[in-house]
Amino acid sequence: MFEKLSEEKKTEILETGIAEFAAQGVDRANINVIARKAGISVGVLYKYYTDKETFFLACLKRSLDVLNSVLQEQITSSDKLLVRAGKIIRAVQKTSREHSNYIRMYNEITSGGSRKYAPLLAEKIEGLSSTVYARFIAEAAKNGDIRDDIDPRLFAFFFDNLLMMLQFSYSCDYYRERFKVFCGAENADDDELVASQLTKFLESAFTFRSSDVKHLEK
Repeated sequence: MFEKLSEEKKTEILETGIAEFAAQGVDRANINVIARKAGISVGVLYKYYTDKETFFLACLKRSLDVLNSVLQEQITSSDKLLVRAGKIIRAVQKTSREHSNYIRMYNEITSGGSRKYAPLLAEKIEGLSSTVYARFIAEAAKNGDIRDDIDPRLFAFFFDNLLMMLQFSYSCDYYRERFKVFCGAENADDDELVASQLTKFLESAFTFRSSDVKHLEK
């Protein structure tokens, strides 16, 4: 007889899958191992998810829903751009620490072993942030809050690249060690220092016109 799972159990299964995909990658993750760790049979898992790919995409959807819900308030606020950017940075730090498996899975699917998912996942993962970031950067430039000699879509890309690397630096082993090499181990856990320095970096990028930069003078 078909075993109906509670919502709590479904969440547990997805979290188990996320942890396994984060650790092993999409190709190497084993459905039998996931089922055993979740305390269910493979047959039960396949009653809800027809195959490994369907299950992986369900795990990905859960992780994206959680991460997007955390960032949504900052993304849609009416704060000026640099204030909003500071809040987004702190939200990224918080979620990267609390949901490190989600970030590690994100890192894993960007690798070569998962290239077949690239077109689908790039749009699914990056679509919302790319549109929203470009919009509020364009609005800030139009309102005179930041420099107006920029391409909003390119600046949105550069901004998101910084956030992506920050996520990886808090969650992924190699990038965590890289973080310590560049910043010092004593600074890698000082979230407020990192957030304030990154905000200053963005402040310079968004507010200085080329004519204001002294080292460009001949």
